[in-house]
Amino acid sequence: MKKIVVLFLLVSAFHSSEAQIIKTSLTLTVIDELGNSVEGASVMLFEKEADYTAEKNHSAQGKTDAKGVVKFKDLKAIPYFVLARKGDKDNAGGGEQTGKLEEHKFNKARIVIQ
Repeated sequence: MKKIVVLFLLVSAFHSSEAQIIKTSLTLTVIDELGNSVEGASVMLFEKEADYTAEKNHSAQGKTDAKGVVKFKDLKAIPYFVLARKGDKDNAGGGEQTGKLEEHKFNKARIVIQ
């Protein structure tokens, strides 16, 4: 019986520490209207729609890699407004939101620019 209790306590401790180790993150893939990945796109996350509209006070920013992917780590578990832009293509005006991110999870989304 003691072995079962000790095992349970170890599993519980590992599970709670694992949740603390994994930070809330977001992986965005930016594609164009044809479905091709967009390398070098500038991506900004905003917590408020007014900031998104004014393009100020971003919470995080980054550039997409060769596969059109940008990763953001250590985010709040809230919905974010996303602005992605490369050259004359962007997703502005769409008011795209990620939906509420799941806390302590690797969240994913896709953004289309045109």
